[in-house]
Amino acid sequence: MSASPTESRSSSTFASTRWRLTLVASAILVSVVAPQATASDTVKHNRLTAEELNDGWISLFDGKTLFGWRVASKAEWSVIDGAIEVSQGQAGLLHTTSQFADFELKFDFQADEGTNSGIFLRTPPVPTDPAKDCYELNIASPNESPFPTGSFVNRKKGSNEQFDTAWHRYHVIAVGGKFTVRLDGKLVLVYEDAKPLGRGYIGLQLNRGRVAFRNIKLRPLRTRALFNGRDLSGWSVFPDKQSEFSVQEGTLRIVNGPGQLESGSQWTDFVLQTQIRVDGDGLNSGIFFRSIPGDYSMGYESQIHNGFTDGDPTKPSDFGTGGIFRRQKARQVVAKDREWFHKTIVCESKHMAVWVNGYQVSDWTDRRQPHDNPRKGLRLKQGSIILQGHDPTTDISFRNMRIVEMAPRR
Repeated sequence: MSASPTESRSSSTFASTRWRLTLVASAILVSVVAPQATASDTVKHNRLTAEELNDGWISLFDGKTLFGWRVASKAEWSVIDGAIEVSQGQAGLLHTTSQFADFELKFDFQADEGTNSGIFLRTPPVPTDPAKDCYELNIASPNESPFPTGSFVNRKKGSNEQFDTAWHRYHVIAVGGKFTVRLDGKLVLVYEDAKPLGRGYIGLQLNRGRVAFRNIKLRPLRTRALFNGRDLSGWSVFPDKQSEFSVQEGTLRIVNGPGQLESGSQWTDFVLQTQIRVDGDGLNSGIFFRSIPGDYSMGYESQIHNGFTDGDPTKPSDFGTGGIFRRQKARQVVAKDREWFHKTIVCESKHMAVWVNGYQVSDWTDRRQPHDNPRKGLRLKQGSIILQGHDPTTDISFRNMRIVEMAPRR
């Protein structure tokens, strides 16, 4: 969204125009290579390449539904021809249900003449001042705003002065307080915030006029290796169980069971990414997190089970890969047995979400009463990561396991 001339007024005036906010991130790089497209070639969009998956990218928009998004105002957001569109309703945001901290973000956008919109970074659901509680990356012509497309509203004007109704692409890298923004491949903004917001939602804005978004992809940044690929340093095997753990050529393999391998480090709010392979038909395993250290399988569990019923992947067996076991089934089984697949777990405060091969399959908020044991209630304390050996048929492998603790909001 672009800011109007009134957006530089006092904070009291700003409250009345709180939806005129820009996307903000501690460090953002935006690069765009967005070809114009029509409904006939939407099949080319909203998909991740094998290279993107290997680099850790996930899709925030599946091209068909608003799963993983939440409307924060009375507006008519819809999916049309593989794009999220809005033109009418109360000014406000459609925002992700997951929060992110350091990331690389890229997306395509298209706006009509007279549109003033934007994409918000590290934002609350209802931001009040883009100079304080979010970063608003604007979409507007110089005639509509003193902060045209390529600018952070009320923070810094970008170098772009062009506006048309074609599809364009932003590419953003946000790390700490530094943001770099590219538009259609051209560097248009470098911004540093001395007091950066640590994390927040990604928000699409309805302010004035029609706007559309597609190919919304994000890659978590500053992750570090949780498994060194050489041995089990930093991990402990639960005693007196049957699972066997081995490491060969960068791959950690679990056979037989039951049993568990537990990380020595503990995590609270984090992003975890790994590749997994199931060597068997419909085998069962899981990744436990915020687990009670030293206890057996006492944590939230992101399920690993690629089976489904009636030949329908939307009917997962035993919650399905990416489901939150005993809490929420995966909406679709995406992974296949005997093939490497990618899993991303985002856990922040009460909310948890999982992507499999870059496709979001679960979106769950724990609304139970607090409890030290996550099997019995909400656990917000830090905990260990556990890899499960489920039973004698277990044959599960992991590689490229990385994790990052999310910074607090500020």
